[in-house]
Amino acid sequence: MSMNGKQPKPVARLSHSLTHGNIWLAALSIMKKKKVYAYALPEEISRAFGYSPSKLMVYFVLYKLEDEKLISSKFEGRRKYYELTPSGKKALFDGKKKLSDLSKKL
Repeated sequence: MSMNGKQPKPVARLSHSLTHGNIWLAALSIMKKKKVYAYALPEEISRAFGYSPSKLMVYFVLYKLEDEKLISSKFEGRRKYYELTPSGKKALFDGKKKLSDLSKKL
C-alpha cells in the first residue's frame, strides 16, 4: 500500500485481474473440496478469497466451465449443484502451476 492507504493503480489492476478476472480458479478450488450450489458461490468465494464477484458473473463462469466439461451439474431437489470433473481437476492444477511459475519469475 502507498502512504495514503490506497494501492497504486497498477497493483489495483493486477489485483482485479487475478481475482475478478479469474473467477474460474476460485470456483474450481472451492469445488475441489465440495459440491457447490451456484447461488451460494459468490459468498463462498468472498469467504475463501476475500473478493465478491457478482452473482451474474458467477453464473456466466459456471455456464462456461460446464460447457468446457470442467464441471458437471445435477439437481438435488430444486437446487442445482456443481462439482469438479477430472478435466476440471487438471485445469485447476495447471492454473495453479502457471501462477506459481510466474510468481517465481517475478
